Amino acid sequence: MHISRKKTKLLLVMMTVNLFIFIVAEVFRNSSQSKRATSKVIVPTKSFWKKPLPSKAYWNLEQQKLDYIYNPILMATNGSRLELPDWLNDTEVSDSCDADFSVITKVNDYNSLPERFKDFLLYMRCRSYPMLLDQPHICKKKPFLLLAIKSLAPHFDRRQAIRESWGRAGRLANRTVATVFLLGTTTAVDHFPDLSEMLHFESSKHKDILMWEYRDSFFNLTIKEVLFLEWFSHRCPTARYVFKGDDDVFVNTHRMMDFLMTLTPDKAKDLFVGDVITNAGPHRDKKLKYFIPDSMFVGQYPSYAGGGGFLYSGDLALRLHSVSHQVCLYPIDDVYTGMCLQKLGLSPEKHKGFRTFDIEEKYKNNPCAYKSLILVHSRTPQEMIKIWSWLNDPELNCQ
Repeated sequence: MHISRKKTKLLLVMMTVNLFIFIVAEVFRNSSQSKRATSKVIVPTKSFWKKPLPSKAYWNLEQQKLDYIYNPILMATNGSRLELPDWLNDTEVSDSCDADFSVITKVNDYNSLPERFKDFLLYMRCRSYPMLLDQPHICKKKPFLLLAIKSLAPHFDRRQAIRESWGRAGRLANRTVATVFLLGTTTAVDHFPDLSEMLHFESSKHKDILMWEYRDSFFNLTIKEVLFLEWFSHRCPTARYVFKGDDDVFVNTHRMMDFLMTLTPDKAKDLFVGDVITNAGPHRDKKLKYFIPDSMFVGQYPSYAGGGGFLYSGDLALRLHSVSHQVCLYPIDDVYTGMCLQKLGLSPEKHKGFRTFDIEEKYKNNPCAYKSLILVHSRTPQEMIKIWSWLNDPELNCQ
């Protein structure tokens, strides 16, 4: 009986060993077959690239054309283009400043659009305008920080308040700060008086106004962006950082300088911070200032920093200038800048110190509320000077 048990145990052990050997052999055989199978070249039965379909929205269609023109993959080795759909053939870059009346037939509801849209669409391709006032000396001292302020011709009081407060050029935190104001022209069409003589006097006195001959309107703020980047690349390419904002914001430049001094070289190179808006799209309500018809644009906006003000590196400003030619002008300037950043493979970074939607009412008259902030929107010229005096008071104690 004892011998029979031993035989049974021995038989079970042998069966287990044989089963293990079988499993190992099967795994090895299947692995070998898998390797042989994956070593074969798999030829797809369908075309790898999808044929592009033309967008029904005018801006998207024009951007499709630019994407084709600047896509290096589509350029063959002999310098010729790959075969493309008829609607993309004969596409070429044009910066013509002549009115493009073809948009009348390309935008199906053109005749019913507000005049600001018609004007924008007719001259959407134009990126070059004569410069009326330049300041070629402004960056000879290679500023650490360049303050570029979007302004309108009649806003004399705002510009002067900025000069006397947060936008004062010179030395700050032992670093050079330069300031320029960005202007277009005001016209009788928009019911502005002729302020040209006063502007030339202001420019001769302060030497900080950049002015181009184009209609200074809300939809043309994108032109102001493009023209500034062009000017920057020629006149101020060595500036380390750029702040670009409106003339109705208050900026704590002391806090801004503190922030910039803490940046590592890697962080500084791609710096772009502000009050970032994400997951946004065009407004379809015609009553809103930011209304965009679906005949003009479809899709989501990339992340973008609110146009009240944002801070970025001079290195990135040069790259934005270069890539801006690959992005169709869009009537909302901060969205356009977000589109250019997206082309560079970058996104703006949200900074809690930028308050483009203001702070709580109960804190507005508290000097310490502004101590840790970089930007607040909006403030009158008188409020700018008052807040600046608060922050520069040696007796201010916010602990």
